[in-house]
Amino acid sequence: MNSNIKVHLALFTVSLIYGATFTIAKQVMPTYIQPFAFILMRVSVAAIFIFIFHSIFIKTKITDWRDMKQLFVSALFGVAFNMLLFFKGLSITTPINGAVLMMNTPIFVVVFAALYLKEKITYQKVIGILIAAFGAVLLMGGASFNFSGQTIWGDVMVTANAIIYAFYLVYAKSLMQKYHPLTVTMWSFLFGWLVVLPFGAGEFMEINFNNFTPKIWLFVAFVTIGSTFLTYVLNAYALRKASSSLVGSYIYLQPVLATLIAILSGKDLLTLEKLIYVMVIFLGVFLVSWKKNLLEASPQNTYSKKNASK
Repeated sequence: MNSNIKVHLALFTVSLIYGATFTIAKQVMPTYIQPFAFILMRVSVAAIFIFIFHSIFIKTKITDWRDMKQLFVSALFGVAFNMLLFFKGLSITTPINGAVLMMNTPIFVVVFAALYLKEKITYQKVIGILIAAFGAVLLMGGASFNFSGQTIWGDVMVTANAIIYAFYLVYAKSLMQKYHPLTVTMWSFLFGWLVVLPFGAGEFMEINFNNFTPKIWLFVAFVTIGSTFLTYVLNAYALRKASSSLVGSYIYLQPVLATLIAILSGKDLLTLEKLIYVMVIFLGVFLVSWKKNLLEASPQNTYSKKNASK
């Protein structure tokens, strides 16, 4: 399969999973699981899955132990702080507010990429991000989201998470190019688990698993395996091959896919207005990824070169 198609397929799958996570996670917490306990479960399950998968299929190791510092920072921003702020914020604010505020991520990705990776900020990228953001806000309800006193701290946490996750997408890119993405992801989750353990241990002990219905267990599995293990692995793969801006821009597809899921499940109706908003979002993402922005034009990364020579 063409490399470009694989990257877009991976990012599309991530957006599809995340698009459903806002609503699914809200049905589990805080009624059944408190947010920090949920994070501990997410990181623990994902770390186990990634470690097993990596041990069987990848087996590559960190060759330069000086990279451990960068791996630890990636764990702080990409796993620990990112998840803790997002789930705690989502437990306080509404799914619509959370989804809209997360749309700040691509904007910060472009800024951090320009400062840290020296990626050129083109008019095409800026226009594409603004167009996609405009369509996404309209699709998520326009005036339906609001920042009230009851949700303000949750809104602040989700916004901080958007900034932190944007920094992670930029900061971890060099690691993804040097090592196999699963190797980087495995170490990030191992370090991340050590950070989230003291936050989530107390709330985890309070969980009454006897109250879980089969539906709740299914939702927990979806969040811990689907929106954690699968999304991080696929994002890592895409980040190694594509620009940080392209990876970040796919967040605008999340409300599109969330809407389609609601329509297919009979909880929403497809209208001409929504269809127009969807097309606007796709136009914005297309502008961000078009031509040289589609994939990095640089030569193959170090990891790929090493494996090609073997």
